[in-house]
Amino acid sequence: MKKWNWREGQRPNRRRGAGQRHGWYRSNRQRSTQDQPWSGHNDAGSYHRASQRYEDQIPSSSTPTSSSSSSSSSSNASSVAPELPGFYFDPEKNRYFRLLPGHNNCNPLTREQLQEKEREKQRNKMLAEDEKPRKKAPRTGLNTSLLLQKRHLGMLPENSYHRLVHEVKVSAMRRHKLEIQSTDNSNPNTDNFRLIVGDSACERVFTVNDVSHGGCKYGIMNFSSSRGSLSVEMCDNLYFTNRKVNSICWASVNYPDSHVLLCLVGAADTPGCVSLLPASLFSNSNPDQPGMLCSFKISSAWSCAWCLNPQFDKTFSTGLSRRVILKDAETGRTQTYSTGSDVLAQQFAVRVPVLFNGCRSGEIFSIDLRQRVRRDQSSKASRFHQESAITSVRVLQDENYLLAADMLGQIKLWDVRVTKPVQEYKGHYNEHAYLPIHVNEPEGLLLAVGQDCYTRLWSLKDGHLLRTIPSPHPVANDLIPSVVFSSKLGGCRGLPGLLMAVKHDLYYFPYNTDYQEEGEEQEGF
Repeated sequence: MKKWNWREGQRPNRRRGAGQRHGWYRSNRQRSTQDQPWSGHNDAGSYHRASQRYEDQIPSSSTPTSSSSSSSSSSNASSVAPELPGFYFDPEKNRYFRLLPGHNNCNPLTREQLQEKEREKQRNKMLAEDEKPRKKAPRTGLNTSLLLQKRHLGMLPENSYHRLVHEVKVSAMRRHKLEIQSTDNSNPNTDNFRLIVGDSACERVFTVNDVSHGGCKYGIMNFSSSRGSLSVEMCDNLYFTNRKVNSICWASVNYPDSHVLLCLVGAADTPGCVSLLPASLFSNSNPDQPGMLCSFKISSAWSCAWCLNPQFDKTFSTGLSRRVILKDAETGRTQTYSTGSDVLAQQFAVRVPVLFNGCRSGEIFSIDLRQRVRRDQSSKASRFHQESAITSVRVLQDENYLLAADMLGQIKLWDVRVTKPVQEYKGHYNEHAYLPIHVNEPEGLLLAVGQDCYTRLWSLKDGHLLRTIPSPHPVANDLIPSVVFSSKLGGCRGLPGLLMAVKHDLYYFPYNTDYQEEGEEQEGF
């Protein structure tokens, strides 16, 4: 019986003359002895033979034309090469190598290590591409001069023109590292950022940093812009806790963004709670007396949200295990709603007092605060589902539409009136992490940081992926970047762009090309 091999299985079954067959074997035997000699005795000699057979199939050219042709042939080889159990194929070296087990070896070669090496190689390649002064446009033929020409000729509506110009600016964003100023410059920040959340004006950013000895610290950074540059200053007072911060949102108690609402998870003998802290508490230079400071005994809260509707402007919500709690921050009045799953994400609508909730089961439902719910009546005004646990919900300015992201990496735009998805944004990567999404409607952008540490930007209107930004640091589960995007970083006269906090560094990606770093500005004057 003739033994089957994968090469003959891929060739068409047609009879050939004896001279053709002998000539084919003879030419390949000569090529193999000339190109690469057989290695010596090895206990894994079978994979050398498999490699040699595979090399015989690749047509070799005596006069290679360019390096691009060789790279394309290697990529084709990797796609055609069969997968052998216990071995991996290296397209650069054009041969198989044995995979060693992850134990009893000083330097084992495992599939996970190879995948990590390939990902790191791709990240460095994208970083080098981003450093180039000119980047490829997100769509074919999309550039500012062509758009301006079409606008003058009346071939492009005004709304489309502004949206496409923003896409060009997004594709041209480049990374700038920001220096964080503080009163104690002798003690620079060495703790990794875990979360940053900007206020509505993006003049302040609340930060949470992991502390090396356990727990975390939190504080506020102030942003200001002058003469085309952005400066950052850390507030004087930082607060430390041995509990984990699960969720953050800005709260408008006395005036817009006067307070910060924190969900703290209990640790050891310290119970969990929800704290309402005045923003003035973090600055010694602020002469105002701290406003209302409250701590509510609500343990194991997954999410929180503050209501901006005038009818319930002192109300906040927390999402817990199988229930939602609504509480008035002034009177302490509490209302509890039972749910069938843990509530991981929340946000209030503004025009109407409706709370949208995303659950671990994939369910998204709304609660109308104006309705009085009886015991035998469901509190859910509307409900729909995605395929996995919901990690973030965002209500658009047109409150008939809601964005939701889940742990399968799916991001969908829902029409709440008919409870059906009308747009999907593909490319996001998530398996099990609790990751938010960010929306900037004036620029028509959607942003999300994936578990692979890549920041992606989509066109909100048509779902087109505009830009993928790699992390400046190697990929790790505890080094996922946290981002803030605003049209006016630093206030009403601020600069547009993206803030990225990763490890202990802070980066700024402007999407206007006239940005100057502080050092460059001083040299100019």
